[in-house]
Amino acid sequence: MADVDSGSLPVIAVTAAVGAIVLLLGLFCSVIKSRDKGEREDDNSSSNKSESKEQSRGDKHSKKQKSQPRSKKAPQVMFSHPWLSSSLKGHSGRVLSFDFSSNGKYLATAAEDRTVLLWSVKEFNQKEHKVIRGNVEYDHATHVKFSPDSRAYLVSTSVENALRVYKIGKKDDGSAGNITMAVQFEKKSDAEIINIGIASSGKFIMTCHSDTTMLIWDLKGDLLATIDTHQMNNSHGALSPCGRFVASSGFTPDVKVWEVCFDKGGNFKEVARAFELKGHKAGVHSFSFSSDSSRMASVSKDGTWRFWDTDIRYQMGQDPYLLYTGNFESPLHSLISLSPDGRTVAIAADTSVTIFSTGTGEKEQSIDDMHSAPVTWLGFDLSNRYLLTAGDKHIHVMHNVAGYKATIVDLKEKEKKATSQAMKERIRQQIEEARERLQTIMGEANGTAVGK
Repeated sequence: MADVDSGSLPVIAVTAAVGAIVLLLGLFCSVIKSRDKGEREDDNSSSNKSESKEQSRGDKHSKKQKSQPRSKKAPQVMFSHPWLSSSLKGHSGRVLSFDFSSNGKYLATAAEDRTVLLWSVKEFNQKEHKVIRGNVEYDHATHVKFSPDSRAYLVSTSVENALRVYKIGKKDDGSAGNITMAVQFEKKSDAEIINIGIASSGKFIMTCHSDTTMLIWDLKGDLLATIDTHQMNNSHGALSPCGRFVASSGFTPDVKVWEVCFDKGGNFKEVARAFELKGHKAGVHSFSFSSDSSRMASVSKDGTWRFWDTDIRYQMGQDPYLLYTGNFESPLHSLISLSPDGRTVAIAADTSVTIFSTGTGEKEQSIDDMHSAPVTWLGFDLSNRYLLTAGDKHIHVMHNVAGYKATIVDLKEKEKKATSQAMKERIRQQIEEARERLQTIMGEANGTAVGK
């Protein structure tokens, strides 16, 4: 039995060794197959992902192509009107204020894009308009006013709520050049500045604030006087073009006017109450002076606008004369502008502007949707030829057609009263020039020009 077991040991060992080799070969083949399968699956997965990605790209591209027409903004409808001379385009933000230089050459516009742009008035009728750009560092201007010599301008800033003076350089040909900041005034009130002004005499600066405060400054930034308007709040404030008066309106149904007085040596003396515009039945939204301050216009929450004769002896207690009361009902805050010659009134509410003749009080034109946002500022140029409005990124320059018509009516009355033939001839020539201007603007065939 022991011999048999001893002889069989080599056979068992060989069998075990062969079995082990076969088992190892099987395991090796299994591993190889598993790896190949994994690689094939990875390849398939990668291929599927690639196909899925390509399909996704295709779907996105297809969706993009399909959604492309919907993503396009509808083309903006530009404002047009027979009285429109041009639209000034250069700002990338909403225009808040503008002012004309005293020499009549330039228009300054202030916008939320942190710039003040200078435009040439003589280019108003052209298609292209060149501008000189002035930056308002770290802020934007809410109001802008030219200095009396047209060599600088003053702005009020939004964030700082303060005043800055910018100087306008000159090129070799004498035209306006680089713009640099010269002075920043010390802040004296936390209440928002709602308007500013520089006296045409160059003697003082005015700021009107949203509370009941008006401040009078010298040109160096020193405070000369503080006025309490007793209005509960100020809705509007202005400095007269003649440089003598400052005025405010607000919650009360009147406009209060003060004279800023200086002595013979040019030194500041006092701010004295001059007169008031009384008669409205509710708060006055805004008001405006003619160029010589002999006429004023006001618009009120009571649904009326009024035209006043302010060529009075207020030192002797004389009150302004009411010349006309017109209707203008709007639930919104309204802005009013009187032309320098006092012949035309423009009132803005929301995005619309209505134009009246002060001679007859009649409405000459009501223009809706002048801007895509509410009108922020409006005013006439110094020559009475144009009415400008701002409310979005553009400034619309309108021909003052109502002013030309009013001029013709006024000149006809003067012709009747003329005492000499030479005077009559001069007036007739002026009438003819106004008629020709109207015909140029409106066209001879549309019948809107004033008849002979």
